[in-house]
Amino acid sequence: MNINPVALKEWASAVQALTEGQQIMLLRKGGIEEETRRFELKSPSFYLFPTYEHQRTELLKEQFRHLVDQTLADEAASTETVPLRAYAEAAADLEVHDLEQLKRLYPFHIWSEGLAAERLRWKAKEPLHVLLLRVYVPDTPVTIQVLPEYSGCRSWIELTNAPGMRQWRPVLSDDAFASRRAAIISALQE
Repeated sequence: MNINPVALKEWASAVQALTEGQQIMLLRKGGIEEETRRFELKSPSFYLFPTYEHQRTELLKEQFRHLVDQTLADEAASTETVPLRAYAEAAADLEVHDLEQLKRLYPFHIWSEGLAAERLRWKAKEPLHVLLLRVYVPDTPVTIQVLPEYSGCRSWIELTNAPGMRQWRPVLSDDAFASRRAAIISALQE
């Protein structure tokens, strides 16, 4: 696997759900400080950089709310370092344009129906990107220093201190991933 030093910033609770195989998707519109004012897939593969400031328990489905408290323990442990627990390959970048399509995705993600709809409505002329991710985890933990250039409300950052080569293993088997990917694509095409 060719590792890029690029990272997509995402709620730590969503990153944990991805690393535990509870979901394979992210819903993206872009950060407030995006150069283009919309989300773009900058790299076909990337680290998942966990963020903590916007996630709240009430924004997740009830069965996933514990992920917020679990991940906040990481932040409490150190604000100077961050764990990189996932590397992802984008298997698809799908677009959702309306609430009906979005509702069909509800069984496949951790977010509350209200949050998902809010993401769709924000920047209403832009589609909601549904990233289907093949996620990998390291055999040994990876922690990096948090640098000032990693802050701000933007989706993508360049890791100047990306970890060296590691062994990464897929969270889901090829068959399990292909099955989930097909189910999501089928739900969108109904």
